[in-house]
Amino acid sequence: MMSIADWEAFYAAQLGAAATLGGLVFVGLSLNLKTILSYPVLPSRALVAMLVILAALVISSLALIPGQSPFALGLEILASGGAAAIVCGFVEVNSLRKVEPKYRRAFVGNLLVLGAAVLPYVIGGAMLMMGDASGLYFVAAGMIVSMFKVVLEAWVLLVEILR
Repeated sequence: MMSIADWEAFYAAQLGAAATLGGLVFVGLSLNLKTILSYPVLPSRALVAMLVILAALVISSLALIPGQSPFALGLEILASGGAAAIVCGFVEVNSLRKVEPKYRRAFVGNLLVLGAAVLPYVIGGAMLMMGDASGLYFVAAGMIVSMFKVVLEAWVLLVEILR
């Protein structure tokens, strides 16, 4: 039978990766702040990147707290992932109004990646609350997609913005 403790190394690695990627996004912001602010959608995109990586940081940290019941950890993950989904969704819906029509298709693709990053936290947290430890696989998927999303956003803030 799988236990939360079996995932300790994974969450420790994700915590380190999330902290590093958060720093990379901050570097992109600080290096290109004036340019980022000159585009109507990029400040929101940077905010979403920070919120996604913050969710990964918080969830990884919570998963490393020893002695928690699956229900308690599930509730924490559900709340963190749900908050990230709601806030990021709100920011992105507001940003959609500012996107030029020629970029809407790419923006919708970006929204799908966002959903794939944060919704597994909600699903996995709910599964843990119901006593199904396999919900940790959903949380792991959310972590991996979150890292992918934030790397894409860091690329945009560091490189694509200068093209």
